[in-house]
Amino acid sequence: MNSKEQNSANLQSLNDLITALCEEERTNYDNIIRSANLPNGDFTDYSSWSDECYARNCIIENEEFELILLCWEAGQKTAIHDHGGEECWVKIIQGEFKETRYEKDETGALISTSSLISKANNVTYMIDFMGYHCLENISKKRSMSLHLYAKPIRNCNVFDEKSSQFISKNLSYDTFPCD
Repeated sequence: MNSKEQNSANLQSLNDLITALCEEERTNYDNIIRSANLPNGDFTDYSSWSDECYARNCIIENEEFELILLCWEAGQKTAIHDHGGEECWVKIIQGEFKETRYEKDETGALISTSSLISKANNVTYMIDFMGYHCLENISKKRSMSLHLYAKPIRNCNVFDEKSSQFISKNLSYDTFPCD
């Protein structure tokens, strides 16, 4: 095991994860996020919830990446969306989520291509060439997911159910303690 692999195998806290992400290259993000063993208590200072929609809580943002804790009430889900050209890893912290992926068919219509259930410590990966996706908290309780974006995402395309078209959406945080 080389020193990078050994360091990522020892990620036992949110601070360890942040340090590794700051020190390593983007090409190592997948190994880093997958190997991190993060106690739920590390997220207490970043947890905020909304009855209206899942809450986007910024943990850290810099030029290379952003790390966001999404806090979900039971049944909350995202719209179908892309990632503004950036890579995205989702690590489940608490709860159970359903990810549904979509592609456009030859007529331009959006079709579901797959779905996956993820539980605590599972990691999924998405980038725009893979299509679009949505996430749903299928737990009967509050849940949390950690989202790592290689380069911060400022906007993305979101599927509007009424018009059956994608619209550009500027993204913001519900909390931003990393000022």
